[in-house]
Amino acid sequence: MEHLERYAWFLRGTLVRAAVRRYLPWALVTTMLLGSLLKEFSPLPESYLSNRRNILNLYFVKVAWAWTFCLLLPFIALTNYSLTGRASLVLRRLSTLLVGTAIWYSCTAIFSGIEHYTGSCYQSPSLVGERKEHQNKQQCHGEGGFWHGFDISGHSFLLTFCALMIVEEMAVLHEVKTDRGHHLHTTITTLVVALGSLTFIWVWMFLCTAVYFHDLSQKVFGTMFGLLGWYGTYRFWYLKSFSPGLPPQSSSLNLKQDSYKQ
Repeated sequence: MEHLERYAWFLRGTLVRAAVRRYLPWALVTTMLLGSLLKEFSPLPESYLSNRRNILNLYFVKVAWAWTFCLLLPFIALTNYSLTGRASLVLRRLSTLLVGTAIWYSCTAIFSGIEHYTGSCYQSPSLVGERKEHQNKQQCHGEGGFWHGFDISGHSFLLTFCALMIVEEMAVLHEVKTDRGHHLHTTITTLVVALGSLTFIWVWMFLCTAVYFHDLSQKVFGTMFGLLGWYGTYRFWYLKSFSPGLPPQSSSLNLKQDSYKQ
């Protein structure tokens, strides 16, 4: 438990800082651009992480929203209730997960539609031998073909959105005070470690996506969708009275206080 406490203390001192929330979007954009330029002009040698079937990609990134949702749900519920003591406010704040699910679903549907309407089926990845009889990706792959369209990077979108959402929600830790040895303290500490570790995985896999996969334009669009999803909620809509609201970040527990406007 002592090692867990130390790691949680380290995460509180890094991810919970306002500077992290302020500069992480810019850091992600910079990472995406520099990584993409590296891929274009000085590609890195193949590695375990360049294999789409690496363990982090298969069991974490492929289900990134499920991991984020499942860990944020108890974290938001426990931390917000310990501060406000009001179930109605907790339910209101938990609706951010429904909003996030809608953003995830809508964006992936848009990406899939764009790839479909801009794509064609070919015999091989070298784009030779167009097979016009196959009019959709599923049919093309089912017949052993290769579908080529404008494939907006879903990884760039989702990893950006998930990482930014987690650090926004972890800002509540500035106000949460629990007694050591109490079960609530242990549970929140465990969730802090899990969410912090998940954030580092998302940022690391975002870097891997930048240097190994997709074209620059596909990653630019993916990252921009992730940034718009975060900005449209935490920097705009959640400041309104008819929204799920921001995490409690002041001693007065005013859900609408926004540290970014200072």
